[in-house]
Amino acid sequence: MKPSRRALLGTLPLLVAAPAVARAQTNPRKWRMVTSWSKNLPGPGVSAERLAQRINAMSQGEIAIEVFPAGTIVPAFGVLDGITSGAVEMAHSAALFWSGKMAAAPLFTTVPFGLTPQAHIGWLAGGGQALWDELYATQGVKPLVGGNTGPSAGGWFRREIGSLADIKGLRIRATGLGGEVYYGLGATAIAIPPSDTYASLERGLIDAVELLAPVNDQPLGLNKIAAFYAFPGFNKPNGVSETLISLKLWQELPEHLKLIVTAACHMEHDIALGEAEIANGRALKDLISGGTKPMLFPADVIAAARTAAEAALKRIADKDTLSGKIVASYLQAADAARTWENVSVLRG
Repeated sequence: MKPSRRALLGTLPLLVAAPAVARAQTNPRKWRMVTSWSKNLPGPGVSAERLAQRINAMSQGEIAIEVFPAGTIVPAFGVLDGITSGAVEMAHSAALFWSGKMAAAPLFTTVPFGLTPQAHIGWLAGGGQALWDELYATQGVKPLVGGNTGPSAGGWFRREIGSLADIKGLRIRATGLGGEVYYGLGATAIAIPPSDTYASLERGLIDAVELLAPVNDQPLGLNKIAAFYAFPGFNKPNGVSETLISLKLWQELPEHLKLIVTAACHMEHDIALGEAEIANGRALKDLISGGTKPMLFPADVIAAARTAAEAALKRIADKDTLSGKIVASYLQAADAARTWENVSVLRG
């Protein structure tokens, strides 16, 4: 007996869907994600792994991402070049590493005395993402958020900082605009991959390390060499990680996969930021109980740092038209956010 027309129509969705699923499973888009982090470095290293797993699962096999930590395919600071050269398809890093290629890039990670993580997302949603896209298109890359370590500490120091004079001549591991600020204070800022910071500090190549926050710094053992942990982290009030994807591959994605990748990236940002808020408090207590000495930056250091940060932003704004647009947009968002932050949160 022939099946009824209704029965045939009932099976139509399965007949249409089955080949699509089969294609996704047998012919996925295989992307290699290189990172600027050692494998599973608390914070950004963990975010890179989770992000890949989440995209793999949410795309149901249409995208298959394999993660390669710093140094396995390209160096930590070579991930952007890895994409632009076509050597890899995507990366997980931080925008502050690319100031030599794009003057305004560091603004998309953090700015000394700048936006908090929540306000930064608001800036991106209100026009910042479009500017980020425009800037990175010059490198053939699509940028998205990919995690957040939250506000950073001010850094690890071998000796106590009692005044601005103690900063002068200091050799400090620092990157992005934080590095420019320390340079403006009279220090020598040196860009060193996170995985190499302990060895550099131990060998005396540097006197201090500006890295991330307690939960990220603790596993590196920096407290065994530098006893003083400085606060507040004026240098990095935000800690956005970035997901970088070949712009050509991004443009070839169907709309549903673009939405999946974007959602996964923002999900990792929010989850990582929430985890950091709790984990940093616990890690800081452990460090202090182990002998770490919290140190407040003197007032003259903070005042000089604020002046140096303003000068750094002006230099970027004067670089070219797009950089000027990015700085102006950022400062407008920061002004609006500060108006609310000054009255909305009671701390104590």
